[in-house]
Amino acid sequence: MHLSAENLAARRGEDLIFSNVSFGLGGGDALVLTGRNGSGKSTLLRVVAGLLRQEKGRVAWTGKDGDSDRPAGEASHYLGHRNAMKSELTVAENLSFWKTFLGDMAGGFGLGVDEAVEAVGLAGITHLPFGYLSAGQQRRIAFAKLLVAHRPIWILDEPTAALDTSADQLFAQLITAHQKNGGIVLAATHQPLGLEKAQEMRMTGFAGVSEGVWG
Repeated sequence: MHLSAENLAARRGEDLIFSNVSFGLGGGDALVLTGRNGSGKSTLLRVVAGLLRQEKGRVAWTGKDGDSDRPAGEASHYLGHRNAMKSELTVAENLSFWKTFLGDMAGGFGLGVDEAVEAVGLAGITHLPFGYLSAGQQRRIAFAKLLVAHRPIWILDEPTAALDTSADQLFAQLITAHQKNGGIVLAATHQPLGLEKAQEMRMTGFAGVSEGVWG
């Protein structure tokens, strides 16, 4: 299993955000993106997830079975700044939708809804509307979405936003467990995530379009 990026470049509107970004990750590996706001961390994650088109370069994914025909985005869970949940639906309804909509990729099985909610420390609240939850609880349930359907790649954008210290530790344990099961993690963060076998890439952003200077 392998995820790689080769000489990626991306724009936001007319502005070139980054260029010549390359990395390679195998099963169990993690890459943590750091850098100031606006340096291209979120843009890079969205390109790898297939949500934005790169200006140049390529993202390549090869599964355990040697399959390289699928885009990397199809093998990925993407957890962005928003939680991707409907406020008026219950926790159970939201997670059941994602479990059915996504399904499991070959090579693993997702947890049941109740099991996933228990895994993020919120057992017994699946009957509540998502909108009734606190910001920290909502973030935990958004993370539970990663557990109900198997995907080998987790793409995480500030995954511990709105969380307290105990939740930070819980998430680190869940992410580490994903790595130990052969999963790949690509994350952007402003604070340490406590991941094992983690590489770091500091995004510096673009300093000038006309000069081609990088900060």
